Amino acid sequence: MRRSWLLPLFGLVAAVELVGVALDSTVLQWLAKPLLAPVLLAYLWAHRRRVDAVAVGLVAATAGDVALLLPGDTAFLAGMGFFLVTQVAFITAFVRHRRAPALAWAGYLLAWAGANALLWGMLGPLRVPVLGYSLALCLMAAAATGVSARVAAGGAFFLVSDLLIGVGAAGVELPGRGLLVMVTYCAALLLITTGWVAATRPATGAEPPSAGTLLAWPGRTGAS
Repeated sequence: MRRSWLLPLFGLVAAVELVGVALDSTVLQWLAKPLLAPVLLAYLWAHRRRVDAVAVGLVAATAGDVALLLPGDTAFLAGMGFFLVTQVAFITAFVRHRRAPALAWAGYLLAWAGANALLWGMLGPLRVPVLGYSLALCLMAAAATGVSARVAAGGAFFLVSDLLIGVGAAGVELPGRGLLVMVTYCAALLLITTGWVAATRPATGAEPPSAGTLLAWPGRTGAS
């Protein structure tokens, strides 16, 4: 497939996923959600032609997406484990590329401490896993600020998406939470992947297709 079709394909897959979440359709979610990260992985490969840490992160995100489609705490913890691999892989890529500002590290660590303090009493046995995963998530978002504004925005969207999942795990229901989780997650993957390609392309390379027009595609855990 020509790489010019990969971002529109991602938009189509994301749209199907969002419709599946909105309609609470398990079939649509199983059809679309496992394809989100692989389509962006193909986009990454088309531009870079090598496996890097961001690619590893997208592979782990695919496994995490599948796990989070399954019911129960065991599947939830497995999904968290796969996404922990995603965050560590992204951190590795970002810190090797460029150092993030100290203020970003401090701000995200403060956000991590505050969010966990608020949710601690409501998470029950998920407290420690959430504490560890959310630390990696915040470190990823901080490290993303050293790459580019687009990747930094992707890191922030990822944090919001998983914060919404954490709020749900704590038993707090917000209107449209499941759809908001997927909207921010899709935006996160799109911005991180396209931003990484743009930030790491050779100086003589062509500008990759813009992701801006796809940010209108909204939709993460279908079974929120």
